[in-house]
Amino acid sequence: MSRIDKILQELRLGGVVFQDLGDSGTVFGGLTGKSKADFSDGNARYVSYTNVFSNIAVDVEANDFVKVETGERQRMLKRGDVIFTGSSETADEVGMTSVVTAKVNEPLYLNSFCIGFRPNNPNLLDPDFSKYLFRSSGMRAQIIKTANGVTRFNVSKARLAKVRVPVPPLEVQREIVKVLDQFTQLEAELEAELEAELEARHRQYDFYRDKLVSEAVDEAEHVRLGDVGSFVRGRRFTKKDVVDSGIPSIHYGEIYTEYGTSTNEAVRQIRVELHDQLRYAKPGSVVFAGVGETVEDVGKAVAWLGNEPVATHDDTFAFTSPLNPKYVAYAVQTKEFHRQKGRHVSRAKVKRLSAAGLADIKIPVPNLAVQEKIVETLDNFEELVKNINFELPSEISFRRKQYEHYRDRLLTFEEAAE
Repeated sequence: MSRIDKILQELRLGGVVFQDLGDSGTVFGGLTGKSKADFSDGNARYVSYTNVFSNIAVDVEANDFVKVETGERQRMLKRGDVIFTGSSETADEVGMTSVVTAKVNEPLYLNSFCIGFRPNNPNLLDPDFSKYLFRSSGMRAQIIKTANGVTRFNVSKARLAKVRVPVPPLEVQREIVKVLDQFTQLEAELEAELEAELEARHRQYDFYRDKLVSEAVDEAEHVRLGDVGSFVRGRRFTKKDVVDSGIPSIHYGEIYTEYGTSTNEAVRQIRVELHDQLRYAKPGSVVFAGVGETVEDVGKAVAWLGNEPVATHDDTFAFTSPLNPKYVAYAVQTKEFHRQKGRHVSRAKVKRLSAAGLADIKIPVPNLAVQEKIVETLDNFEELVKNINFELPSEISFRRKQYEHYRDRLLTFEEAAE
Protein backbone atom coordinates (compact mmCIF):
# COMPACT_ATOMS: atom_id res chain seq x y z
CA MET A 1 0.00 0.00 0.00
CA SER A 2 1.37 3.42 -0.98
CA ARG A 3 1.80 6.30 1.45
CA ILE A 4 -1.11 8.04 -0.26
CA ASP A 5 -3.35 5.01 0.23
CA LYS A 6 -2.45 4.87 3.91
CA ILE A 7 -3.21 8.56 4.38
CA LEU A 8 -6.53 8.18 2.58
CA GLN A 9 -7.43 5.22 4.76
CA GLU A 10 -6.56 7.09 7.93
CA LEU A 11 -8.34 10.31 6.99
CA ARG A 12 -11.62 8.75 5.98
CA LEU A 13 -12.41 7.04 9.26
CA GLY A 14 -15.93 7.87 10.34
CA GLY A 15 -16.68 10.10 7.35
CA VAL A 16 -16.65 13.89 7.13
CA VAL A 17 -19.26 16.55 7.87
CA PHE A 18 -20.66 18.31 4.77
CA GLN A 19 -22.22 21.78 4.80
CA ASP A 20 -23.91 24.03 2.26
CA LEU A 21 -21.83 27.13 1.48
CA GLY A 22 -24.77 29.31 2.42
CA ASP A 23 -25.10 27.63 5.83
CA SER A 24 -21.42 27.78 6.67
CA GLY A 25 -20.67 31.35 5.62
CA THR A 26 -21.61 34.39 3.55
CA VAL A 27 -21.77 34.44 -0.23
CA PHE A 28 -21.19 38.00 -1.45
CA GLY A 29 -20.67 40.11 -4.56
CA GLY A 30 -17.85 42.42 -5.57
CA LEU A 31 -17.49 46.15 -6.12
CA THR A 32 -20.66 48.12 -6.84
CA GLY A 33 -21.33 51.48 -8.43
CA LYS A 34 -18.00 51.73 -10.26
CA SER A 35 -17.48 53.30 -13.67
CA LYS A 36 -14.68 52.72 -16.16
CA ALA A 37 -13.03 55.96 -15.00
CA ASP A 38 -12.68 54.58 -11.46
CA PHE A 39 -10.22 51.98 -12.74
CA SER A 40 -7.98 54.41 -14.62
CA ASP A 41 -6.63 56.28 -11.59
CA GLY A 42 -7.26 54.03 -8.60
CA ASN A 43 -6.09 54.38 -5.02
CA ALA A 44 -6.93 50.91 -3.66
CA ARG A 45 -6.08 47.37 -4.74
CA TYR A 46 -8.72 45.04 -6.08
CA VAL A 47 -8.62 41.40 -7.18
CA SER A 48 -9.25 41.19 -10.93
CA TYR A 49 -11.11 38.44 -12.78
CA THR A 50 -7.84 37.33 -14.40
CA ASN A 51 -6.12 37.17 -11.00
CA VAL A 52 -8.80 34.75 -9.78
CA PHE A 53 -8.90 32.64 -12.93
CA SER A 54 -5.12 32.27 -13.24
CA ASN A 55 -4.06 31.75 -9.61
CA ILE A 56 -4.99 29.02 -7.16
CA ALA A 57 -4.07 31.54 -4.44
CA VAL A 58 -4.91 35.23 -4.90
CA ASP A 59 -1.97 37.47 -5.74
CA VAL A 60 -2.66 40.20 -3.17
CA GLU A 61 0.22 42.31 -4.51
CA ALA A 62 -1.07 42.44 -8.09
CA ASN A 63 -1.05 45.98 -9.51
CA ASP A 64 -4.78 46.32 -10.09
CA PHE A 65 -6.23 49.52 -8.63
CA VAL A 66 -9.66 51.09 -8.30
CA LYS A 67 -10.77 54.43 -6.91
CA VAL A 68 -12.58 54.08 -3.56
CA GLU A 69 -13.75 57.19 -1.72
CA THR A 70 -13.35 57.60 2.05
CA GLY A 71 -16.43 56.23 3.79
CA GLU A 72 -17.60 54.31 0.74
CA ARG A 73 -19.37 51.09 1.70
CA GLN A 74 -17.59 48.29 -0.11
CA ARG A 75 -16.79 44.84 1.30
CA MET A 76 -13.07 44.30 1.84
CA LEU A 77 -11.46 40.90 1.36
CA LYS A 78 -9.51 39.11 4.03
CA ARG A 79 -7.52 35.92 4.50
CA GLY A 80 -9.66 32.81 4.04
CA ASP A 81 -12.07 34.29 1.49
CA VAL A 82 -12.80 32.06 -1.48
CA ILE A 83 -13.43 33.83 -4.80
CA PHE A 84 -15.34 32.39 -7.77
CA THR A 85 -15.29 33.72 -11.33
CA GLY A 86 -18.92 34.60 -12.01
CA SER A 87 -19.10 33.93 -15.75
CA SER A 88 -17.28 32.35 -18.66
CA GLU A 89 -17.71 31.55 -22.35
CA THR A 90 -17.55 27.82 -21.56
CA ALA A 91 -19.25 25.81 -18.82
CA ASP A 92 -16.01 23.99 -17.98
CA GLU A 93 -14.28 27.24 -17.01
CA VAL A 94 -17.08 28.97 -15.10
CA GLY A 95 -16.74 29.32 -11.33
CA MET A 96 -12.96 28.90 -11.21
CA THR A 97 -11.69 29.65 -7.73
CA SER A 98 -8.84 31.40 -5.99
CA VAL A 99 -8.35 31.79 -2.25
CA VAL A 100 -6.91 34.64 -0.21
CA THR A 101 -4.21 32.67 1.58
CA ALA A 102 -1.95 35.60 2.52
CA LYS A 103 -2.53 38.14 5.25
CA VAL A 104 -4.16 41.26 3.82
CA ASN A 105 -2.33 44.32 5.15
CA GLU A 106 -4.22 47.01 3.23
CA PRO A 107 -7.75 47.42 1.84
CA LEU A 108 -8.41 44.84 -0.88
CA TYR A 109 -11.61 44.67 -2.91
CA LEU A 110 -13.26 42.17 -5.25
CA ASN A 111 -14.15 42.99 -8.85
CA SER A 112 -17.82 43.00 -9.84
CA PHE A 113 -17.47 39.97 -12.15
CA CYS A 114 -16.67 37.55 -9.33
CA ILE A 115 -18.44 36.12 -6.28
CA GLY A 116 -16.90 35.71 -2.84
CA PHE A 117 -17.45 33.28 0.04
CA ARG A 118 -16.41 33.93 3.64
CA PRO A 119 -16.73 31.18 6.29
CA ASN A 120 -18.62 32.23 9.43
CA ASN A 121 -15.96 30.54 11.55
CA PRO A 122 -12.36 31.40 10.56
CA ASN A 123 -11.35 27.92 11.77
CA LEU A 124 -13.85 26.14 9.54
CA LEU A 125 -11.63 25.88 6.44
CA ASP A 126 -7.88 26.36 6.39
CA PRO A 127 -7.20 28.79 3.49
CA ASP A 128 -4.48 26.56 2.07
CA PHE A 129 -6.87 23.60 2.22
CA SER A 130 -9.56 25.67 0.48
CA LYS A 131 -7.28 26.55 -2.44
CA TYR A 132 -6.90 22.86 -3.23
CA LEU A 133 -10.41 21.75 -2.30
CA PHE A 134 -12.35 24.13 -4.53
CA ARG A 135 -10.28 23.18 -7.59
CA SER A 136 -10.72 19.44 -7.07
CA SER A 137 -12.80 17.59 -9.66
CA GLY A 138 -15.61 16.85 -7.20
CA MET A 139 -16.07 20.48 -6.23
CA ARG A 140 -15.64 21.67 -9.82
CA ALA A 141 -18.42 19.31 -10.93
CA GLN A 142 -20.77 20.81 -8.31
CA ILE A 143 -19.85 24.40 -9.16
CA ILE A 144 -20.31 23.85 -12.90
CA LYS A 145 -23.81 22.49 -12.27
CA THR A 146 -24.79 25.81 -10.69
CA ALA A 147 -24.09 27.66 -13.96
CA ASN A 148 -26.71 28.52 -16.54
CA GLY A 149 -26.54 30.10 -19.98
CA VAL A 150 -26.17 29.33 -23.67
CA THR A 151 -23.46 31.48 -25.28
CA ARG A 152 -22.15 32.64 -21.89
CA PHE A 153 -22.40 30.77 -18.61
CA ASN A 154 -23.09 32.48 -15.30
CA VAL A 155 -23.02 31.44 -11.64
CA SER A 156 -25.50 33.06 -9.25
CA LYS A 157 -24.96 33.67 -5.53
CA ALA A 158 -28.19 31.83 -4.68
CA ARG A 159 -27.25 28.65 -6.55
CA LEU A 160 -23.64 28.79 -5.38
CA ALA A 161 -24.85 28.93 -1.77
CA LYS A 162 -26.28 25.41 -2.18
CA VAL A 163 -22.93 23.82 -3.08
CA ARG A 164 -22.03 21.11 -0.55
CA VAL A 165 -18.58 21.37 0.99
CA PRO A 166 -16.74 18.69 3.00
CA VAL A 167 -15.37 20.07 6.27
CA PRO A 168 -12.86 17.62 7.78
CA PRO A 169 -11.19 18.50 11.12
CA LEU A 170 -8.51 21.19 10.87
CA GLU A 171 -5.73 18.74 11.68
CA VAL A 172 -6.87 16.59 8.77
CA GLN A 173 -7.02 19.61 6.45
CA ARG A 174 -3.49 20.61 7.41
CA GLU A 175 -2.15 17.09 6.85
CA ILE A 176 -3.66 17.09 3.36
CA VAL A 177 -2.14 20.50 2.68
CA LYS A 178 1.32 19.15 3.60
CA VAL A 179 0.98 16.32 1.10
CA LEU A 180 -0.42 18.51 -1.67
CA ASP A 181 2.19 21.21 -1.09
CA GLN A 182 4.85 18.54 -1.63
CA PHE A 183 3.13 17.36 -4.80
CA THR A 184 2.90 20.93 -6.06
CA GLN A 185 6.57 21.57 -5.40
CA LEU A 186 7.62 18.31 -7.07
CA GLU A 187 5.42 19.08 -10.07
CA ALA A 188 6.87 22.59 -10.40
CA GLU A 189 10.43 21.27 -10.15
CA LEU A 190 9.77 18.58 -12.74
CA GLU A 191 8.16 21.04 -15.14
CA ALA A 192 11.10 23.40 -14.73
CA GLU A 193 13.53 20.55 -15.49
CA LEU A 194 11.59 19.43 -18.57
CA GLU A 195 11.23 22.96 -19.89
CA ALA A 196 14.95 23.58 -19.31
CA GLU A 197 15.69 20.38 -21.24
CA LEU A 198 13.47 21.55 -24.08
CA GLU A 199 15.21 24.93 -24.18
CA ALA A 200 18.64 23.26 -24.10
CA ARG A 201 17.73 21.04 -27.05
CA HIS A 202 16.56 24.08 -29.02
CA ARG A 203 19.83 25.89 -28.30
CA GLN A 204 21.75 22.78 -29.29
CA TYR A 205 19.85 22.61 -32.58
CA ASP A 206 20.48 26.32 -33.28
CA PHE A 207 24.20 25.84 -32.54
CA TYR A 208 24.58 22.87 -34.88
CA ARG A 209 22.55 24.54 -37.63
CA ASP A 210 24.77 27.63 -37.56
CA LYS A 211 27.91 25.53 -37.26
CA LEU A 212 26.93 23.23 -40.13
CA VAL A 213 26.10 26.09 -42.47
CA SER A 214 29.26 28.05 -41.64
CA GLU A 215 31.68 25.07 -41.80
CA ALA A 216 30.20 23.52 -44.93
CA VAL A 217 30.50 26.77 -46.83
CA ASP A 218 33.82 28.15 -45.63
CA GLU A 219 35.07 28.10 -49.20
CA ALA A 220 31.78 29.19 -50.73
CA GLU A 221 31.09 32.65 -51.99
CA HIS A 222 28.86 34.88 -49.88
CA VAL A 223 26.32 36.40 -52.20
CA ARG A 224 23.70 39.11 -51.83
CA LEU A 225 20.22 37.61 -52.07
CA GLY A 226 19.39 40.27 -54.64
CA ASP A 227 22.25 39.09 -56.86
CA VAL A 228 21.18 35.45 -56.87
CA GLY A 229 17.40 35.84 -57.06
CA SER A 230 14.48 38.27 -57.11
CA PHE A 231 11.85 39.42 -54.62
CA VAL A 232 8.20 40.01 -55.48
CA ARG A 233 5.85 41.59 -52.98
CA GLY A 234 2.45 39.96 -52.51
CA ARG A 235 -0.94 41.67 -52.69
CA ARG A 236 -3.41 42.45 -49.96
CA PHE A 237 -6.15 40.13 -48.73
CA THR A 238 -7.94 40.16 -45.36
CA LYS A 239 -9.50 37.78 -42.83
CA LYS A 240 -12.83 38.32 -44.57
CA ASP A 241 -11.37 36.69 -47.68
CA VAL A 242 -10.53 33.43 -45.89
CA VAL A 243 -12.75 30.50 -46.95
CA ASP A 244 -12.85 26.73 -46.38
CA SER A 245 -12.05 25.96 -50.01
CA GLY A 246 -10.36 28.32 -52.44
CA ILE A 247 -6.90 29.61 -53.39
CA PRO A 248 -4.04 28.45 -51.13
CA SER A 249 -2.44 31.45 -49.45
CA ILE A 250 0.33 32.52 -47.08
CA HIS A 251 -0.19 35.45 -44.71
CA TYR A 252 2.85 37.10 -43.11
CA GLY A 253 1.65 36.29 -39.57
CA GLU A 254 1.40 32.60 -40.39
CA ILE A 255 5.08 32.42 -41.29
CA TYR A 256 6.16 32.83 -37.65
CA THR A 257 3.12 31.25 -36.00
CA GLU A 258 2.01 28.32 -38.16
CA TYR A 259 4.84 27.25 -40.45
CA GLY A 260 8.24 25.69 -39.94
CA THR A 261 11.15 25.78 -42.35
CA SER A 262 9.08 24.50 -45.28
CA THR A 263 5.58 23.45 -46.22
CA ASN A 264 3.79 21.84 -49.15
CA GLU A 265 0.32 22.79 -47.91
CA ALA A 266 -1.19 26.17 -47.06
CA VAL A 267 -2.96 26.39 -43.70
CA ARG A 268 -5.62 28.77 -45.12
CA GLN A 269 -7.32 29.48 -48.40
CA ILE A 270 -8.94 32.63 -49.79
CA ARG A 271 -11.78 33.43 -52.19
CA VAL A 272 -11.33 32.35 -55.82
CA GLU A 273 -12.89 35.65 -56.92
CA LEU A 274 -9.61 37.33 -55.97
CA HIS A 275 -7.54 35.19 -58.34
CA ASP A 276 -6.64 37.88 -60.86
CA GLN A 277 -5.94 40.51 -58.20
CA LEU A 278 -3.31 38.48 -56.35
CA ARG A 279 0.38 37.69 -56.69
CA TYR A 280 1.77 34.23 -56.29
CA ALA A 281 4.87 32.39 -55.12
CA LYS A 282 5.85 29.56 -57.44
CA PRO A 283 6.72 26.09 -56.14
CA GLY A 284 10.33 26.27 -54.98
CA SER A 285 10.07 29.92 -53.87
CA VAL A 286 10.86 31.15 -50.35
CA VAL A 287 8.27 33.44 -48.76
CA PHE A 288 9.60 36.05 -46.31
CA ALA A 289 7.56 37.91 -43.68
CA GLY A 290 8.08 41.64 -44.23
CA VAL A 291 6.34 42.71 -41.01
CA GLY A 292 6.48 41.56 -37.40
CA GLU A 293 5.93 42.67 -33.83
CA THR A 294 9.59 41.99 -33.01
CA VAL A 295 12.87 42.26 -34.89
CA GLU A 296 13.23 38.50 -34.48
CA ASP A 297 9.93 37.76 -36.21
CA VAL A 298 10.33 40.02 -39.22
CA GLY A 299 12.28 38.39 -42.03
CA LYS A 300 11.35 34.83 -41.09
CA ALA A 301 10.84 32.63 -44.12
CA VAL A 302 9.17 29.44 -45.25
CA ALA A 303 10.07 27.43 -48.36
CA TRP A 304 6.97 26.78 -50.49
CA LEU A 305 7.17 23.19 -51.77
CA GLY A 306 3.56 22.79 -52.91
CA ASN A 307 2.59 21.61 -56.39
CA GLU A 308 0.85 24.85 -57.36
CA PRO A 309 1.41 28.59 -56.92
CA VAL A 310 0.39 30.04 -53.56
CA ALA A 311 -1.09 33.53 -53.08
CA THR A 312 1.08 35.78 -50.90
CA HIS A 313 0.03 38.66 -48.66
CA ASP A 314 1.24 42.20 -49.36
CA ASP A 315 3.42 42.11 -46.23
CA THR A 316 5.40 39.18 -47.62
CA PHE A 317 8.06 38.84 -50.31
CA ALA A 318 8.40 35.77 -52.54
CA PHE A 319 12.06 35.02 -53.31
CA THR A 320 12.76 33.04 -56.47
CA SER A 321 16.26 31.74 -57.26
CA PRO A 322 18.12 28.68 -58.57
CA LEU A 323 19.12 27.82 -54.97
CA ASN A 324 17.63 24.92 -53.02
CA PRO A 325 14.64 26.65 -51.35
CA LYS A 326 15.00 24.72 -48.08
CA TYR A 327 18.69 25.63 -47.95
CA VAL A 328 17.73 29.31 -48.22
CA ALA A 329 15.07 28.90 -45.51
CA TYR A 330 17.67 27.32 -43.20
CA ALA A 331 20.39 29.86 -44.05
CA VAL A 332 18.14 32.77 -43.07
CA GLN A 333 17.62 31.28 -39.60
CA THR A 334 21.29 31.69 -38.68
CA LYS A 335 22.73 34.29 -36.33
CA GLU A 336 24.72 35.79 -39.23
CA PHE A 337 21.56 36.43 -41.22
CA HIS A 338 19.87 38.03 -38.17
CA ARG A 339 22.97 40.18 -37.59
CA GLN A 340 22.81 41.57 -41.12
CA LYS A 341 19.03 41.84 -41.07
CA GLY A 342 19.15 44.06 -37.98
CA ARG A 343 20.69 46.88 -40.06
CA HIS A 344 17.68 46.98 -42.40
CA VAL A 345 14.72 46.63 -40.01
CA SER A 346 12.74 49.80 -39.29
CA ARG A 347 12.34 50.15 -35.52
CA ALA A 348 8.83 51.64 -35.34
CA LYS A 349 6.11 50.00 -33.22
CA VAL A 350 5.58 47.55 -36.08
CA LYS A 351 8.89 46.24 -37.38
CA ARG A 352 9.31 46.27 -41.17
CA LEU A 353 11.82 44.88 -43.64
CA SER A 354 11.77 45.93 -47.30
CA ALA A 355 12.61 43.92 -50.39
CA ALA A 356 15.66 46.17 -50.86
CA GLY A 357 16.82 45.38 -47.33
CA LEU A 358 16.41 41.64 -47.86
CA ALA A 359 18.17 41.84 -51.21
CA ASP A 360 21.23 43.41 -49.57
CA ILE A 361 21.76 40.53 -47.09
CA LYS A 362 24.44 38.02 -47.99
CA ILE A 363 24.27 34.26 -47.49
CA PRO A 364 26.92 31.62 -48.30
CA VAL A 365 26.15 29.86 -51.58
CA PRO A 366 27.87 26.47 -51.96
CA ASN A 367 27.13 24.21 -54.92
CA LEU A 368 23.76 22.46 -55.10
CA ALA A 369 25.15 19.12 -53.87
CA VAL A 370 26.40 20.77 -50.68
CA GLN A 371 23.12 22.63 -50.28
CA GLU A 372 21.21 19.36 -50.51
CA LYS A 373 23.52 17.68 -47.97
CA ILE A 374 23.03 20.54 -45.52
CA VAL A 375 19.25 20.35 -46.00
CA GLU A 376 19.26 16.58 -45.43
CA THR A 377 21.25 16.93 -42.20
CA LEU A 378 19.20 19.84 -40.86
CA ASP A 379 15.95 18.07 -41.75
CA ASN A 380 17.06 15.24 -39.47
CA PHE A 381 17.92 17.72 -36.70
CA GLU A 382 14.57 19.43 -37.12
CA GLU A 383 12.71 16.13 -36.91
CA LEU A 384 14.48 15.36 -33.63
CA VAL A 385 13.46 18.75 -32.25
CA LYS A 386 9.85 18.18 -33.33
CA ASN A 387 9.85 14.87 -31.47
CA ILE A 388 11.21 16.57 -28.37
CA ASN A 389 8.62 19.32 -28.70
CA PHE A 390 5.96 16.61 -28.61
CA GLU A 391 7.43 14.25 -26.03
CA LEU A 392 8.42 16.70 -23.28
CA PRO A 393 5.11 18.61 -23.18
CA SER A 394 3.37 15.21 -23.15
CA GLU A 395 5.46 14.25 -20.13
CA ILE A 396 4.54 17.53 -18.42
CA SER A 397 0.85 16.90 -19.18
CA PHE A 398 1.10 13.35 -17.83
CA ARG A 399 2.66 14.58 -14.59
CA ARG A 400 -0.07 17.21 -14.17
CA LYS A 401 -2.76 14.59 -14.62
CA GLN A 402 -0.99 12.32 -12.15
CA TYR A 403 -0.90 15.17 -9.63
CA GLU A 404 -4.58 15.98 -10.22
CA HIS A 405 -5.46 12.31 -9.71
CA TYR A 406 -3.81 12.17 -6.28
CA ARG A 407 -5.16 15.58 -5.34
CA ASP A 408 -8.69 14.46 -6.13
CA ARG A 409 -8.27 11.25 -4.18
CA LEU A 410 -7.12 13.17 -1.13
CA LEU A 411 -10.01 15.61 -1.47
CA THR A 412 -12.80 13.05 -1.96
CA PHE A 413 -14.62 12.31 1.30
CA GLU A 414 -17.44 10.12 2.49
CA GLU A 415 -20.13 12.06 4.28
CA ALA A 416 -20.55 11.22 7.93
CA ALA A 417 -23.85 9.58 8.88
CA GLU A 418 -26.15 11.88 10.85
